[in-house]
Amino acid sequence: LLFTLAVSISAHAAEPSRENPLTYRIVDTGVTAFYDNSSEIAAPQPGAAFYGQDAQYRINEPSYTDNGDGTVTDNVTGLMWQKTMDEKMTFDEAFQRAKSLTLGGHHDWRVPSIKELYSLIEFTGRVSGQRAIQPFIDTRYFDQPLGNPALGEREIDAQTWSSTEYVGRTMRNDETIFGVNFVDGRIKGYPKYNPRTRRLHKMYFRFVRGNPAYGKNRFVENRDGTITDSATGLMWQQADSKRGMIWEDALKYAETLKLAGHDDWRLPNAKELQSIVDYTRSVQTTGSAAIDPMFATTEIKDPEGRKQYPFFWTSTTHLDGRNPYDSAVYIAFGEAQGRMRGRLMDVHGAGAQRSDPKTGNPADYPQYFGPQGDVRYVFNYVRCVRSIK
Repeated sequence: LLFTLAVSISAHAAEPSRENPLTYRIVDTGVTAFYDNSSEIAAPQPGAAFYGQDAQYRINEPSYTDNGDGTVTDNVTGLMWQKTMDEKMTFDEAFQRAKSLTLGGHHDWRVPSIKELYSLIEFTGRVSGQRAIQPFIDTRYFDQPLGNPALGEREIDAQTWSSTEYVGRTMRNDETIFGVNFVDGRIKGYPKYNPRTRRLHKMYFRFVRGNPAYGKNRFVENRDGTITDSATGLMWQQADSKRGMIWEDALKYAETLKLAGHDDWRLPNAKELQSIVDYTRSVQTTGSAAIDPMFATTEIKDPEGRKQYPFFWTSTTHLDGRNPYDSAVYIAFGEAQGRMRGRLMDVHGAGAQRSDPKTGNPADYPQYFGPQGDVRYVFNYVRCVRSIK
């Protein structure tokens, strides 16, 4: 089936300039529709409920060029991609394949990092549980396979792996590779070995070349409660909201924030928020959230009372399930936990991207959902962003 290194600087922020170019341009999610907690709606006006969601802030619009030689150039990021992926292969095989690949007259192909790979996601996709509806990648330019039911796979079993290995372990001490599922619109960590057979798992890989600086932050601490990333041109709230809230309240919190003389703060979209994940950090290995330590992140307790860090809302609706409008994307800066066979564990790794229902009764949460028993908090935290003009 086929659908056609972080640098921390303590100094005053500088505006992006010709001498200080944006090397890490975040590509827009492609979202143009508006949603409340359960339906598609007309564009909200300033001050109205649900104002400030993804479609209200359009950033670098996706732009691709099919080079006609099996490669596609991303005109925003400067990355060049393999149009059609090879058959599934192991993690080690992928690095050997990239090293030997000649495509479009180029020999410098590599396995993309999770940040490079996530640059391709578009949240115009839609899925219903295990059934694919519309991929989360532009199929006018990229071929996207589906899982093969004849092999016992679900349609969503077509994950694309990155070069980014989780610094911690998932499930029952499994070595873990981060990947993007462009069929169901998520980042998850996947075991390197099949936990039953102990054989190396095989996944899809889409090779990339160009712009070696992509995905590398250049953080500047402004000493006024904000941090600028001069690689992306985004300014961030240094602290977080210090409390969890439903999605509608998260939008309002961001829209009404006044900080460091700025009143144009907003809730980041999925790709903006993922850009500040530090995949070299985790609760297991550094005892911290997966973010540069110059950011302040509230410590919470997981459902069993252990040290943890929150999920953070984005402005992006995740179209999944019987009601495709009732969930929004979050990024896990602590462990992406789930309860399996009665045991609470890190099932997908710090830096995973999943989604939660937009609203609920606090007394009903946390809950556990899906085959990995994903923890649902619903009352998630906020870290606001603004674009540097």
